[in-house]
Amino acid sequence: MIDYMWDGQVKVITGIRRCGKSYLLNTLFRNYLLEQGISPDNIISVELDLTKDIKYRNPLALAEYVRSKVEGQTKQFYLFVDEIQMSDTVKNPYNPEGKRITFYDALNDLRSLQNLDVYVTGSNSKMLSKDILTEFRGRSDEIHVHPLSFAEYYSAVGGDKEDAFAEYAFYGGMPLVLSRPNDTAKANYLISLFSEVYLKDIVERKKIEREDILTHLLDLLCSSVGSLSNPKKIADTLRSKTGEKFSQNTISVYINHLEDAFLFSESKRFDVKGRKYFEYPYKYYCEDIGLRNARIGFRQQEMTHIMENIIYNELIIRGFSVDVGVVYSNEKNGSGTYSKVAREIDFIASKGSKKIYIQSAFALPDEEKTIQELKPFSLTGDSFPKIIVRKDIRKKWYDDSGVLNIGLTEFLLDEGVI
Repeated sequence: MIDYMWDGQVKVITGIRRCGKSYLLNTLFRNYLLEQGISPDNIISVELDLTKDIKYRNPLALAEYVRSKVEGQTKQFYLFVDEIQMSDTVKNPYNPEGKRITFYDALNDLRSLQNLDVYVTGSNSKMLSKDILTEFRGRSDEIHVHPLSFAEYYSAVGGDKEDAFAEYAFYGGMPLVLSRPNDTAKANYLISLFSEVYLKDIVERKKIEREDILTHLLDLLCSSVGSLSNPKKIADTLRSKTGEKFSQNTISVYINHLEDAFLFSESKRFDVKGRKYFEYPYKYYCEDIGLRNARIGFRQQEMTHIMENIIYNELIIRGFSVDVGVVYSNEKNGSGTYSKVAREIDFIASKGSKKIYIQSAFALPDEEKTIQELKPFSLTGDSFPKIIVRKDIRKKWYDDSGVLNIGLTEFLLDEGVI
């Protein structure tokens, strides 16, 4: 945020609700400005989720209010608008039948003020991330905030790294978890986030009529993180559980709602040699492993899936785009003939010209399991770096093929590894 100050753009801070966006803007960044000698009177703060500022959900009222503070002044001002997705759309008073006025119009208007630097937070990707280039006409910077990474979490709790990871893998990195006094309070907080914040927010904002479908879908995605899936498979699974038929389109729409709220993200399958994406199936990962665990009652603590979700989130936090890799080998079957067999690489992490293949392995107890994990690497036919992240080792080392074997906590704490 400091790097983007006074660049002429609208700074849009996005992320799942309760991940710390408001704290970043209204506490950390505000304190920074005050330390630089900025007067509190020159920081205009509007919190659209609070009743005291509810009138400014009207974008015309917001623009008028800010202009009244800034226009004609020689001093520099900072505008903080929190939870911008709660802004309303209103009729154009000069053309009631025309296009409705939105917060995009208000912020584009305010952005023209030379003595105003604009910052907003929001928890809705379609309203922000996906429409930002068109609606702000390329005049915006996105700063995406995630729950705490393990490195951030460990910097707060300290102590034994493995003990800290066990706690993190159970309760995740939502910031307020750290302030909860005991396990019961932590669990109750995470459970309430789903029922009292995320679900209600999606149901109200998207006008969901079948909340039960959304709830079933949420439970299914949480219980199967890192598993290959698609809308048809999910619809069939839900039908077998409930006895009710669901359309693939409904499932697709509801998945989009969950992604839109930053609760889940999808990782597509990529043919490494064919250099193309598969339409389906995808893998879905939860934005925070603690939220995932809470949603399924802290059952299904399979470390293989938890570990995979945490590594995926870590790669995203480090700025990589992440796909599931698919490679093929010709293998002899039971009848003695050869057939094409698909092998999976857990993650292809890409950033610019950098590309890394990563396997997530809880343990490699014997040669057979080791060969199984390494085989997809040998089928890529290229020399990009290859890493196996393991829970069963502490010291990193390279094998004869140049594959890095590294312990999970070291991988999460050392950004220099990739």
